[in-house]
Amino acid sequence: MHTPANDPRLQARHAVKRDPGNAMAWIMLSDVELEAGDARTGAAAAQRALQLAPGHPEALARLGRGQWMLGHLAAAADSLRAAARQAPQHAGIAVWLAHVLEDTGEAEAASESYARAHTLLPEHPQIAGYLLAWRRRLCDWTDLDHLSRQVRDALRAGQGAMEPFAFLSEDSSPAEQLACARLRAHEVAARVTPLPPAPPRSGGPLRLGFLSNGFGSHPTGLLTVAFLEALAARGGSNIHLFALNGDDGSAIRQRLAAISRMHDVSAQPHAGVAAQIRQAGIDVLFDLRGWGGGGRPEVLAMRPAPVQVNWLAYPGTSGAPWIDYVLADPVVLPDELAAHFSETVVRLPRCFQPSDTRREIPPPPPRDACGLPEEATVLCCFNNSYKINPASFARFMQILRGVPDSVLWLLSGPGQADARLRRAADKAGVDPSRLVFMAKQPQAHYLARLQLADLFLDCNPYNAHTTASDALWAGCPVLTRPGATFASRVAASLNHHVGMDHMNMADDDAFIARAIELGNDRGQLASVRAELEARRSSTGLFDMDGFATDFLAAATRMHQRLPTPPRTGSLGS
Repeated sequence: MHTPANDPRLQARHAVKRDPGNAMAWIMLSDVELEAGDARTGAAAAQRALQLAPGHPEALARLGRGQWMLGHLAAAADSLRAAARQAPQHAGIAVWLAHVLEDTGEAEAASESYARAHTLLPEHPQIAGYLLAWRRRLCDWTDLDHLSRQVRDALRAGQGAMEPFAFLSEDSSPAEQLACARLRAHEVAARVTPLPPAPPRSGGPLRLGFLSNGFGSHPTGLLTVAFLEALAARGGSNIHLFALNGDDGSAIRQRLAAISRMHDVSAQPHAGVAAQIRQAGIDVLFDLRGWGGGGRPEVLAMRPAPVQVNWLAYPGTSGAPWIDYVLADPVVLPDELAAHFSETVVRLPRCFQPSDTRREIPPPPPRDACGLPEEATVLCCFNNSYKINPASFARFMQILRGVPDSVLWLLSGPGQADARLRRAADKAGVDPSRLVFMAKQPQAHYLARLQLADLFLDCNPYNAHTTASDALWAGCPVLTRPGATFASRVAASLNHHVGMDHMNMADDDAFIARAIELGNDRGQLASVRAELEARRSSTGLFDMDGFATDFLAAATRMHQRLPTPPRTGSLGS
């Protein structure tokens, strides 16, 4: 692989060779190796620094970061806590500790660590962004408006203020989302050297590559497995999956491996992943993570494939010059939104989101086993807690007040999120006992429970995506209010493609009125559910054979537009 003379990894390696007894040289080497995605080498360099300078907080912090990247969470937390004790005024160490505490399940401690970092550097917009995003997850709405303003003001000033994925939860415009993504892409591009252009490949079926950290029992795996099986059965392409996650032993992972060439690249640095994609001769590479956590934008920035596509997992624009196309549909990405996407838009004729149509739906458990009253109308929202913001929650409370015999069934959140929502309900004049929480369940158990829900209530500005598809598959109608961004239009697209446009409301008032109307009229609600049951099999939403045909046609069009895809406009509709 081409290595430029000014490569920071090469320079750092030369520095430790020149002065192997210099702890700071090893710390700098650790830093650049971790930035390059090489966790093992980065952690080893930090350990060498600690041998030379025991207890050095910078070395401990980098060791913890490397351990975190390797999945050694308990060890990472120990290392970063030790670093924080040695350097209590170091905001960066507090941030890295908070990242790790998120993953160890110490949710409230993570919030305290982010708050500590923000206290140390109150004007730092990225730290404000971390605190804002985590408080949303905890349904802790303290200073939410202030933090959001700080982040958006920084963005307008051209500062990289927040991770683009977290920014989707803000009440932001499509133009702001594009600006946020472009700033992040600029940061990545500054650290990456692209590969030389790939030589043209001629002959043979189209080679399609998919890069994700979700090839297993994960929303991405659940959404794509049946479609990929249909694509493999159809022929006409070779399927290569580049898994950023190790084998989780799940049935989904086994099904994916059975119909593709599975490349486990979970332990490889960015350059190693890019080299493997290039070696496989991929014609069109689909990024199934984007700016979401666990992705590898650095790999895509190296340009391992001649055509690279943003699809499925990140519901917004990449803002990245190395992504040529975004795969969408006319509802989720209408013409007026395309101007705020850096990619050329390719639209499928059906919903852009596939689904696992081989999933069995077991019989539902008794209501009392789930904490649900036997005769109540069960309104549900199984979105992740960060999607339930004060405005969406206020809508829910107004609906509960308007449907007196109803309960609201929610997915249990991290830390004290459930208790905070109950307190918010009480403050809104709703009995907190009318909020029922469900712990995360295995997929089959979750689908069984969904059958007990009468109506799914969506959130804004970040809709239900996989959860909306799950609800429709289980026969639970979804009420949504589409907005101006991709992330706020996914549930509307699902409803449209299952023939249920009348469940897409024009505004909040209409959403609340329709929910109250259905909640108080069991007969009308039963009719809507019967309509959904009939349409699930008669419309194209859950037709994975048809989806595979459309997908391959779109991939072929994108491949044929080489070598200079247009930067605006749309292919197909």
